[in-house]
Amino acid sequence: METRTDITIIGSGIIGLLTAKALIEMDLSVAIIEKNQRSLESSWAGGGILLPLYPWRQKTAISDLVKQSLALYPLLSEELIQNTTIDPEWIDCGLLINKNPDIKAAIQWCEDYKVDYQLAEDRLFELFDTKTLNPLWLPSIAQARNPRLLKSLRQFLGQHPKVKFIENCKLTDFILKNNRIIEIKTSQGKFPINHLLLATGAWTGKLTKDLLPLTKAINIKPVKGQMLLFDAKTNDLNTMVLDGHHYLIPRRDGKILVGSTVEETAFDKFTTETAFKTLQQFAVTLMPKLKEVAIINHWAGLRPGTEHGVPYIDNHPEIDNLSINAGHFRNGLVMAPASAQLMTDLILKRTPCLNPKPYQLNRLDASL
Repeated sequence: METRTDITIIGSGIIGLLTAKALIEMDLSVAIIEKNQRSLESSWAGGGILLPLYPWRQKTAISDLVKQSLALYPLLSEELIQNTTIDPEWIDCGLLINKNPDIKAAIQWCEDYKVDYQLAEDRLFELFDTKTLNPLWLPSIAQARNPRLLKSLRQFLGQHPKVKFIENCKLTDFILKNNRIIEIKTSQGKFPINHLLLATGAWTGKLTKDLLPLTKAINIKPVKGQMLLFDAKTNDLNTMVLDGHHYLIPRRDGKILVGSTVEETAFDKFTTETAFKTLQQFAVTLMPKLKEVAIINHWAGLRPGTEHGVPYIDNHPEIDNLSINAGHFRNGLVMAPASAQLMTDLILKRTPCLNPKPYQLNRLDASL
């Protein structure tokens, strides 16, 4: 099958879609190849909190991407609503963090990255049964309803004349010549390549190991996360709540999402009774009102895990026309706008919006 575009992107999660959007804004044509019918992997399965959990415990490289992305999300949301009529439900409902033994580091991080914070007042805990420790209220932190965000992005891109979606198309091989990928083989035939971008999430490590055996495999592995959804009513909960390792997220329609587990189980996406009970117990203990609310969904997704959760955003050091934007672990949604911008800068060889060194494929951990 012959189709030639300026950029071919493998993967239609939030990273692939937003990078495609950034590229077409530079008047480049893009083909987006997806092994499934639509965006159904980590981007769809996550919670949508637009902040890493306890960001002051994360590497600076993560915070730098987050800071830039937080400034971009309100405009992105408005643009998608205006052009697709699909509301991604960007809502600045705030985040309540109940236990902060490292409160000094938390406050310093908020001040360094200009994130509004307050020491949480007692009134914020009326719904909850928990033992707090230096509770912190971040009133400006937002969420996005990730399935709706993906749907609106797909429609936005699908309306653009320079974008082509190719679905149910599994990548099977790279054909290289003189350190360039000249074409790819897929379940739908061969595609010629000008420039190839892998936005393949948790599958990136396996894919590069299997199909690029002469280069160093990219260190990304799948990490499963399971979540529950309670059929709550509007205004039962009006803010996101992080308590220990788990959290509650209220959607605009009132439903409350509970997350999540962190499990290294290879490419297993099956849900388990153990995770169900763990998340259910957390939810009804923290918010006793949920004992009377039905659980209507339980699902799992695979996060793309890397060392320290720092993604790879780089042009391949050995293959001239290959780029990688993957490995965002739990924070793909919140880091995506800035990651897309940085990847586009690197592909176009223009001054990058951020220091690219922490995200390089051949980086050293100490430099993050």
